[in-house]
Amino acid sequence: MSSELTELGVADIRDGVADGSFTAREVAEAFNAQVAAAKDLGAFIVETPEKALEAAAAVDAARANGETLGSMAGVPIGMKDLFCTDGVQTTAASHILEGFVPQYESTVSANLWRAGAGMLGKLNMDQFAMGSSNETSYFGPVKSPWRKAGSNTALTPGGSSGGSSSAVAARLCPAATGTDTGGSIRQPAAITGTTGIKPTYGRCSRWGVVAFASSLDQAGPIARSVRDCAIMLEAMAGFDPKDATSLDMPVPQWEAGLSADLSGKKIGIPREYRMDGTPQDILDSWERGKKWLKDAGAEIVDISLPHTKYALPAYYIIAPAEASSNLARYDGVRYGLRDLPDGAGLQDMYAATREEGFGDEVKRRILIGTYVLSAGFYDAYYNQAQKIRTLVARDFEQAWAECDLILAPTTPNAAFGLGEMQADPLAMYLNDVFAVPASLAGLPAISVPGGLNSDGLPLGLQLVGKPFDEQGVLNAGLAIEQRNGFTARPETWWA
Repeated sequence: MSSELTELGVADIRDGVADGSFTAREVAEAFNAQVAAAKDLGAFIVETPEKALEAAAAVDAARANGETLGSMAGVPIGMKDLFCTDGVQTTAASHILEGFVPQYESTVSANLWRAGAGMLGKLNMDQFAMGSSNETSYFGPVKSPWRKAGSNTALTPGGSSGGSSSAVAARLCPAATGTDTGGSIRQPAAITGTTGIKPTYGRCSRWGVVAFASSLDQAGPIARSVRDCAIMLEAMAGFDPKDATSLDMPVPQWEAGLSADLSGKKIGIPREYRMDGTPQDILDSWERGKKWLKDAGAEIVDISLPHTKYALPAYYIIAPAEASSNLARYDGVRYGLRDLPDGAGLQDMYAATREEGFGDEVKRRILIGTYVLSAGFYDAYYNQAQKIRTLVARDFEQAWAECDLILAPTTPNAAFGLGEMQADPLAMYLNDVFAVPASLAGLPAISVPGGLNSDGLPLGLQLVGKPFDEQGVLNAGLAIEQRNGFTARPETWWA
């Protein structure tokens, strides 16, 4: 029974608990066992089996009393270690926050607990969400459950939400939270054969989420299906007066509104996304996606997003600049690591703490960000990047006159080997080339499985929608999901 329960997604668990097919405790115990047996994946930094069982007990008691159950009742999830959790260590996968135990709950996690979800543990990630391969974590890399055909090489699960994507793909949890600054939900979902959605900027509160780039960071779910993402996003979202960027508007009923009928919809294909060197497997997947959407009733139209080629360099100026400001608070004074050499003064403590606490990639981005914000280069770099951001957003606004949604590959490649790109940061940054434009414009975007490449590894298809049109994005994702019929899964080698 326990192995059967871990094959279920969010909707099936919620419905099964509600109708008495099984108890929330049975579900929690089954997933706790999965997590405990999968340490080789490195997906969890902290395991919290007792939290999962506590939440399950509350759900079972509520059902026994005839109370109305929440939309996530009985569903144990993984929580990316960027979300502050009351009484549970939160580190952003960094040594500088090791041992930090918040005395408050992030708004997103509080919303999920209120909906009846339980926590299996805190998921590994790239340090401070800076990375595309989950190799920058102080606690070690996360491994993808996938392997190339005929190879035992350890592969990346993507990043920064690599612990989330790996755990969902390996059936360690039915769903997990992620955050997306420049593709960190969509890219890991794509290369692990899972589904992930970044909502419109402001849909989910950033309060209690460790900040990387405040004008870009947005929470969202990674799950096994479009329906599961809709259910979980509905529970996560909502206005929060503690977050000045939170959208003060009702949360739509995305699950109830799901429909794979795209009659009357126009799907834009941006010509600028056909980049030199893109593997044929990616292009073939893109072509299949067009056919699936056309079969669902949509019309395929060519569009132009002319400033696409400038989006990635603009992102890697804006995001490090904001990171430089946000990470200034980690100084050894208030919380986390403190390195105080003998006879050292205050400035020495700052320097020693940050040198010891931050990883190389975090230091690299702080240095870049501090440089582009400096008096001599602010106008030349930061201001120019903000102008590019405006032009990228304007490209999308003009495209909506011709189409309702945009279809593109999620990533320029399938999963690569751990260590393969560590020596070349620029090559690593290119993993986000298709994902970054939607982030700069604050648009909703989903990645759904698009099939396997010639090595037997998952590829993702990305759908980008108009502001606040998560429903349209989810519906188009559902149309692809139904026609693709993606059932591939990795062979279990980690337990």
